[in-house]
Amino acid sequence: MSEALPDRIEEVIIQSDLYSNTSDTATVLAQADEVELALLLESLPIQERIILWQTIPDYKKLDVLIEMRSDPRSVLIHATEPEQWDVLFTDIDAEDLLELADSLPQELFERAYTALDRLQKRYYTEANQYPEDQIGHWTSHDFLVLPINAKVRDALRLIRREMPRHTDMIFLINRSGYFSKAVPIAKLHSLPEHLPLADVSLDDFPIINATEEGQLVAKEVLLSGFGALPVVDENQKLIGRIDVTAAAELMQEYYEGQIMASAGMDENEDLFSPVRKSAKARAIWLGINLLTAFMASAFIGMFEDTIQQVVALAVLMPVVASMGGIAGSQTLTLIIRGLALKQVTSANVGALLAKESKVGGLNGVIWAVVIGFVALLWFNDPLLGMVIGIAIFLNIVAAALAGVFVPVILDKYKIDPALSGSVILTTVTDIVGFVAFLGLGTIFLI
Repeated sequence: MSEALPDRIEEVIIQSDLYSNTSDTATVLAQADEVELALLLESLPIQERIILWQTIPDYKKLDVLIEMRSDPRSVLIHATEPEQWDVLFTDIDAEDLLELADSLPQELFERAYTALDRLQKRYYTEANQYPEDQIGHWTSHDFLVLPINAKVRDALRLIRREMPRHTDMIFLINRSGYFSKAVPIAKLHSLPEHLPLADVSLDDFPIINATEEGQLVAKEVLLSGFGALPVVDENQKLIGRIDVTAAAELMQEYYEGQIMASAGMDENEDLFSPVRKSAKARAIWLGINLLTAFMASAFIGMFEDTIQQVVALAVLMPVVASMGGIAGSQTLTLIIRGLALKQVTSANVGALLAKESKVGGLNGVIWAVVIGFVALLWFNDPLLGMVIGIAIFLNIVAAALAGVFVPVILDKYKIDPALSGSVILTTVTDIVGFVAFLGLGTIFLI
């Protein structure tokens, strides 16, 4: 799509007669790839989205649906006429159906499954033996393979017939289908045709177990230096491969999910999903946040008399809470990333705790002095400056400790720290900050 996405969105929404020239529209849509069309469709209000969907050529529609998130995709699935599906499912394969399965109504799923040939049905069944978070569920079967006794001439004949994307290796298997070797294609053209491929294979070529976690495999593939890595089952039987494009997509989906989860939202949510649906999904976390806010307010209420006598405390309370919250979120983000990449374990969490404590202590001292001095100048009260300085120090240190403990504990109990860690951390830093500040104020200022 030659135009930038914002310009295309504006054109679709603003021009009321966009589709009067259907030939021009068809030309634009025919030139755009499925990723560009998917982004454009997701960016449009539902009515305009459906209008644009109806102008997309049938041969592109299935690929566009696969590239879309599940919520906006569902809108288009329900807007598609029943008789169109037989055409759309003409070239569907197991990987396509795995991507679409959660979005298709049961009747459409059955029609799609029926459209698969016998081999693709087998691939689909095998993939569903693994849950969605394991790489075996997303393995591609588009790769080059030869028997272990094959020769260079066999490989040259094979690569002349087909070359899947990101193919830099031919995989060798034994008679039972077990992975044996990987042969670099780049070496083949300079070798005698009678030479056995096993003689020019790589030693210790990395392989992936189908039960490994998706985003960890994706990272391994991207860092491997190869176009794709083979995937084997528990018996070392070759079942497919993961290439760098699939790995990049898995990583992108994972990090999008982490970002959305940190706000208590689903990465598949439609930009233009119904108001009631969006409000319901977000209300849950607003309610949880309200409960934690009431907890912090309850602790503030314990010092009501102190606040009434020293009004400056009420003025400065947001500063204490804000500094603790920011310090804690920095540590929390670092630890959540480490947990996601399996870099944080019971073996190094103690060292992380010590390091973050020192960082919190250093920042605590620096900002305690700065904020204490500002409070002294503002209210001309040395004791008030001392009180807020100590409270800032204690809250930043507590925030650093909580930033390590909270995600580690949540992860131990199989609770996603990206989803609930920030809510718990905010509660901890608010309570510690308010109790320290108001408690010290009660001791030294009353």
